[in-house]
Amino acid sequence: MTMLLLADPITPFDWQRILWRADAPPSFVFEVVLRCVVGYALILLAVRVMGRRGARQLSIFELSILLAFGSAAGDVLIYNDTALTHAVAVFAVVGFLYWFCNRLTEWMPRFGDWLEGVPLLLVEDGEINLQNFNQLNLSQKELFGELRRESIEHLGQVRRAYVEATGDMSVYFYPDTDPVRPGLPIWPELLKQCVGRAPEAGPHACGRCGRVRKLARGEAAQCMNCQHGQWLPASAAERVT
Repeated sequence: MTMLLLADPITPFDWQRILWRADAPPSFVFEVVLRCVVGYALILLAVRVMGRRGARQLSIFELSILLAFGSAAGDVLIYNDTALTHAVAVFAVVGFLYWFCNRLTEWMPRFGDWLEGVPLLLVEDGEINLQNFNQLNLSQKELFGELRRESIEHLGQVRRAYVEATGDMSVYFYPDTDPVRPGLPIWPELLKQCVGRAPEAGPHACGRCGRVRKLARGEAAQCMNCQHGQWLPASAAERVT
């Protein structure tokens, strides 16, 4: 209560306070412009570092502008010492940067590919493309979780799977008339049963990349593709749509 009594009274509709901060000259708006440029660059960098999972359903540009606009709008709504003119400058500058970056991606496709990313092939002919997979901030558990959402039981059912620039997964299957290819089961309870020696003779799938090879009963081997030594009996279950 004492602090409330000591606080300076606020005059409603004080346009000097609403439009300009009392402790900042009008030229401070140019510093706001500089802050916008630096802040927007930091937002883009942060979103880029977050990777595609942080930008799901939104493009890099959409997510960055929402963050910048949300911060500017929130300060104006909450704090009485935040001038509307400064918030307008934020929206104007960030809006221009948004437009400029969109144009820049059209003029410089390589810049657009770096900023937004390009589709990456993650599964090819029933095997994980480790070269592309290792480029992403993505775990095998998360990849398999996305595939299970497409009612996929094992990697042998997948002809190609791409992770798009938005973070969504695009999956292509073999024709139903083709013979079922054996592949690595992706059910969580089965993945926990990977062993170093084949329990039975037959096709086994590498627990890391999904490459299939025939093993004799009790045989221990390393995957020729990724040098992993854990195996799981390959599944040949048909895909049920």
